[in-house]
Amino acid sequence: MTERAIIPTQSALLELKDERAGMREGYRFLDEKRLILASEILAELARYEGERAAFDQGLGLAAKALEAAVMRHGVEELGLYPPDPPVQGRIALHARSVLGVIVNDLDCALDEPAPAPTCFYTSPEAERCREAFRTLLPRVVSLAVLAGNLERLREDYARTARRARAMEDVLLPEIDETLAAIRSALEELEREESLRARFRREAD
Repeated sequence: MTERAIIPTQSALLELKDERAGMREGYRFLDEKRLILASEILAELARYEGERAAFDQGLGLAAKALEAAVMRHGVEELGLYPPDPPVQGRIALHARSVLGVIVNDLDCALDEPAPAPTCFYTSPEAERCREAFRTLLPRVVSLAVLAGNLERLREDYARTARRARAMEDVLLPEIDETLAAIRSALEELEREESLRARFRREAD
């Protein structure tokens, strides 16, 4: 502790009490922030898990569509299949702040696909494969946004938790110990002063 904290004076006692009150207020704020961030993390995690489940389901359908297209065309012929035109669409992020942490909500929509180039060996299997993988794109973007939200929330939660633990486990106990030491020292000084005053009265 600081030197002023170990000097047994009333002013040091009052100053340290004020410091403890401010620190306790700061700890309460950090503790409430931890709860709010934890709640937001759980909400974002639920959104992520829901989106991941939908992505996994779509990926399974796309894998089956790819298998059907390979069975129809073979690997080499499917590799020469006309590629999908560039995907067009709209992606908009709507940011909100959770105690200073940016959390993004995604608005993503794909435009109607442009007509794909045709060739003499087009097939329903290959077209279904193309569409199945195309529908995965918004899911991928959404997962990336949600993962970013979770990472920012996790970092801020960990930082807040470290500060709260430092106050709770180190700083506040040190202040309480110092306050107890100062009170004990002041009580001892009062007893000594009382004894000196009594001896003076007896001597008179």
